[in-house]
Amino acid sequence: MSELLALDKVTAGYGDSIVLEDVSFSMKEGDSLALLGRNGVGKTSLLVTLMGLTRLHSGSIRWCGGDIVRVPTYRRAHAGLGWVPQERYMFPSLTVEEHLTVVARGGEWDLPKIYKIFPRLEERRNNMGNQLSGGEQQMLAIARALMVSPRILLLDEPMEGLAPIIVQELLRVIRGLVKDMGMSVIVVEQHARMALSLTQRAIVLDRGRIVHDSDSASLLADGEKLDRLVAVA
Repeated sequence: MSELLALDKVTAGYGDSIVLEDVSFSMKEGDSLALLGRNGVGKTSLLVTLMGLTRLHSGSIRWCGGDIVRVPTYRRAHAGLGWVPQERYMFPSLTVEEHLTVVARGGEWDLPKIYKIFPRLEERRNNMGNQLSGGEQQMLAIARALMVSPRILLLDEPMEGLAPIIVQELLRVIRGLVKDMGMSVIVVEQHARMALSLTQRAIVLDRGRIVHDSDSASLLADGEKLDRLVAVA
């Protein structure tokens, strides 16, 4: 399969402050990646950099073979980068269905398909974004990203602060996207074992640098190494 995404010696941050340093990795269509590490090591900044929202000091980012360093965020989204930010960004003046239709771009995903994997959103389709529970907002954030028919889904802490029953529901959906539909994903998640169970490959960041790169299964099987690298269960 052809290369989908490639970072080569990326150093990036906010203004003059450097958060990521010399980061290199690549992904092909259908690859799934767990992005792990302690708090504050640059995981979210890496996703934000992929969306063009940090300052790139050096290095290159290629998408489907083309350089996207100077491509604005909205064009990256149109090109197939589907971002689900940690903050979710619900619009209080839009209903659930309006959140979905306003970003729809045609292609593989439409309302019936979204409602099939998230039946709760169909039940709440006339509710405003700020009338949803935290779990429902997270479902909507993922569904909204899917409605742009992304080629890769960037998930930033999708399970944070959610009830166990909602976590299980989201795990089912993400696992289905990855394993049944072959969608490319990058998952940033503090619950390392959960992220590893969803993905094929794992990268661990420390102080903005990649300190570990392996298949997810081998890291999941080595509990001592995992705990040493990420210090979380």
